[in-house]
Amino acid sequence: MDSEIASLTLRALRRVLRATEIGSRHLAASTGLTPSQLLVLREIDAKDATTPGAVAQALQFSQATITTIVDRLAALGFVQRQRSARDKRQFHLSILPAGKAALADAPDPLQTRFTDRFVQLPPWEQAMILASAERLATLLDAENIDAAPLLDSGLIDRAGPN
Repeated sequence: MDSEIASLTLRALRRVLRATEIGSRHLAASTGLTPSQLLVLREIDAKDATTPGAVAQALQFSQATITTIVDRLAALGFVQRQRSARDKRQFHLSILPAGKAALADAPDPLQTRFTDRFVQLPPWEQAMILASAERLATLLDAENIDAAPLLDSGLIDRAGPN
């Protein structure tokens, strides 16, 4: 009985991992972006002349990760950096027309779907899912792995889709 429950749990976990892979591939096929690049692009689009620090804080990514992702988005012609007129040490980020087009072509990412559905659950169920996911991370010796709130199976600041 115990091994059956373990097997069912592993199957459910595998389905989550597969859904993440499929979502990333679908996004890559339609935009050429990784999920983290899409999130950063959306955050830049949502704000007018935002800073890398503000994007990092909003998405709970490190400043170094944002710098790497923005470098790639700029190389693709999706965003531009402009020095602040007030503080020459600071840069402002803005989306370019190619970035707007990529956003228009992007499917609804998996984490958006998850968040939209998760927040509709009662608080007790949200807490139960969080506790279970945290326990799974512990069982897999993954509780100390740094991870952003993003459903993606690859490195967060990789150059392109897996």
